[in-house]
Amino acid sequence: MSSETTGASYASAGVDIEAGDRAVELMKEWVKKTRRPEVLGGLGGFAGLFDASALKRYERPLLASATDGVGTKVDIARRLGVYDTIGHDLVAMVMDDIVVCGAEPLFMTDYICVGKVHPERVAAIVKGIAEGCVLAGCALIGGETAEHPGLLGEDDFDVAGAGTGVVEADRLLGQDRIRKGDAVIAMASSGLHSNGYSLVRHVLLDQAGLPLEAHVEDLGRTLGEELLEPTRIYSLDCLALIRTTEVHAFSHVTGGGLAANLARVIPDGLHAVVDRATWTPAPVFDLVAKTGDVERLELEKTLNMGVGMIAIVPEESVDVALATLADRGVDAWVAGEITDRGAHPTGAALVGDHA
Repeated sequence: MSSETTGASYASAGVDIEAGDRAVELMKEWVKKTRRPEVLGGLGGFAGLFDASALKRYERPLLASATDGVGTKVDIARRLGVYDTIGHDLVAMVMDDIVVCGAEPLFMTDYICVGKVHPERVAAIVKGIAEGCVLAGCALIGGETAEHPGLLGEDDFDVAGAGTGVVEADRLLGQDRIRKGDAVIAMASSGLHSNGYSLVRHVLLDQAGLPLEAHVEDLGRTLGEELLEPTRIYSLDCLALIRTTEVHAFSHVTGGGLAANLARVIPDGLHAVVDRATWTPAPVFDLVAKTGDVERLELEKTLNMGVGMIAIVPEESVDVALATLADRGVDAWVAGEITDRGAHPTGAALVGDHA
């Protein structure tokens, strides 16, 4: 009798188990690069293991967790066939949220959903995630690759991740520490980062029809290279600030823009005033504005406008903070201050104009 199966099968439904196994083998070398001493076991188990006894050195450890994706930026990666940078964005979106409260990133897991498993492509995505984890100081202890034929096209994919960090309870950062007279230190973004891409794609690609492969003089590179520039990962920079000087709060500038994200950490009765004239946004922001005739208010509530992370520090900590960031290669400057609430009811305001 023939051993061939003539009925329906998982493979005939579009799921290739062997390709998934091949993808796991290809990604193992990259996951190993993120290993911390607290990690137990290897890739391929049902759950990632992290030795929590390492937390015994804390008097009252608080676990911080976050989950996120990178939005429609994955469409740019798909169009260009470039898959090894999008993972940096994923780690940044998760771990830079965790470090805001002063927590040290510990570990992360990822979820990659594809229309069809192309092992080398999946491995490239994981490579980027692993490289991002190294930059954030955390381990990549597990993940999942799911194949969804019929729901996604063969080249379609999406990524998401979740992370965990830890902070000593009495060192938790946030609005309770902020005082009138504190300085608002801005840290430069590497570009658009990973938010606002629905607007960016609509303006530059759908409306203007700009080709991703075209060199744009004002950008100094192709449009695609600019749009795929990875999100800066600030986690270790923020932890360095905490070690070297007093920090009251951080704010990760993502969807909603600078003012809205900064307002989230400002306590009642105080206000953050940020002077636009203290920096000039990168040319890509002007390109979006002019190409789509986008009003400044719309830009500022959608894009980071050149500032990816904010540190709020007492005035006497400014010099050390700026020197620490400079030593780490982070472009940073005093962009504003904390004042009485006054006439501004929203918690944060942008004043002046960009140079």
